[in-house]
Amino acid sequence: MTNNFDTPIYFLAIDNGTQSVRALIFDQFGTEIAKARVPIEPYFSTQASFAEQHAAYYWQKLSEVCQQLWQTCDITPAQIAGISLATQRYTMICLDKDKQPLRPAIVWMDFRQGEPNDLGMLAPLTKLIGMGELVNEAQQKARCNWLAYHEPELWAKTAHYVNLSAYLTYQLVDELIDSTGHALGYLPYDYKAQAWFKPSNIKWRLFSCRLEQMPKLIPPGQQLGSISAKAAAATGILEGTPMIAAASDKACEALGSAGLAADTACLSFGTTATINTTSTDYIEIIKHMPAYTAAAPNYYNHEYMIYRGFWMVSWFKEQFAHYEQQLAKTQGIDTEKLLDKAVKDIPAGCMGLMMQPYWSPGVRHPGLEGKGAFIGFGDVHTRAHVYRAILEGIAYELKLGFDKIEKRTHKPIKHLRVSGGGSQSDSAMQLTADIFGMPAYRPHTFEASGLGAAINCAVGLGIYPDHLAATKAMVHLGDEFLPIEANVQLYKRLYNEVYLKMYERLQPLYYSIQDITGYPAK
Repeated sequence: MTNNFDTPIYFLAIDNGTQSVRALIFDQFGTEIAKARVPIEPYFSTQASFAEQHAAYYWQKLSEVCQQLWQTCDITPAQIAGISLATQRYTMICLDKDKQPLRPAIVWMDFRQGEPNDLGMLAPLTKLIGMGELVNEAQQKARCNWLAYHEPELWAKTAHYVNLSAYLTYQLVDELIDSTGHALGYLPYDYKAQAWFKPSNIKWRLFSCRLEQMPKLIPPGQQLGSISAKAAAATGILEGTPMIAAASDKACEALGSAGLAADTACLSFGTTATINTTSTDYIEIIKHMPAYTAAAPNYYNHEYMIYRGFWMVSWFKEQFAHYEQQLAKTQGIDTEKLLDKAVKDIPAGCMGLMMQPYWSPGVRHPGLEGKGAFIGFGDVHTRAHVYRAILEGIAYELKLGFDKIEKRTHKPIKHLRVSGGGSQSDSAMQLTADIFGMPAYRPHTFEASGLGAAINCAVGLGIYPDHLAATKAMVHLGDEFLPIEANVQLYKRLYNEVYLKMYERLQPLYYSIQDITGYPAK
């Protein structure tokens, strides 16, 4: 395909997130041309700590959103040059030999613990070199180990153990293949080499899965296949349309927000809140936590995560903002708009109310004992103060990630890009600029993850020679939020003198709560 920019070239990006699936059309300049969105139920739970969803449900919703797109936009399927997919991370599916789901998918928010494998003579060695606890944790969090122990008959029938991305790709192109940008989680994946471990690697002994169960992997920006006749009938996408490998939603979001500049951080204000920088250097920001495969080949994302970041905003809205929800409904606007307006009247620092956003245990930080905390309550505080304290607490923790990334990479971060649902809040953007003490920018499109997928599509189709050229042409700045100096100084003291000390001071109490109540389970 030639890059004749006098003629519009359109890419279809599908972004299957935690709370919705979106179908988006971008052109070769990164302009969002059309969009459709279908909400999805994140998970159902059959017992405490379980989070599951039917694999067919995701495919149904993907098909539905595509059909909705064609009905609501002027672009026809015949005008689409190619398609790329971004999905939520580490949602695992068991398929039989005919590639049919054997059970519901285990969603990324699931907290079940698997049984460690017998490592034989390897066990004493891991303890000797100080890796025993880490190895045990990895085995417990590996979904395949739980399945092999608790559902052995089903596991014996599992011919393919795949991420949601591979399953949806199979539905679209009739081939079980995936991008290295989607290989993430407790899997036998060599993050540094960006490939499955070689069969001789002893790390396979940590996992119950086998190499023949894993899908074929190719780098982002290469062709996965073409839309099948069956997929065309379900989605309305033209049969034969090329499908190009992209990456996970967070990796695509980083690409679509910050490009490939190592001095630029992408803050993702989504269900999971993250801060990412991207470079060709493999660096573990938290010890023994890998640098994830980025949405461009041979690049890595240096990520710090808040496991249920802006999920807390949804929690607050559902539990305490009933009045605002009803008022928003009568006015025909989003509830967040009203909450954002209320937050603007609350001074920076929330009059001493501070929140620690450890509402779920992290991958490495905090530990299982970690809990969320509010401190500094007084009778002056209202629901609006609580809401702002949640936003500030998330920003404080992302600032902690910012500091860790700079320390570990030895590279200063000079620019901030903020994307995700929470970035639509002007208040959240302003307090972010204030807490980080530097300008914060939105990307030119709210749909940064979809744009990252579209960038891969453009590269895979030869519209641009590589990801660097594509990001320079397709990633642009949006709204700018400059730090307010008085707020910067106030937040600097609260961050250094209070926030950075909270976890260390409260951790003994979290352990006591865990011992007394049995929650969370050890």
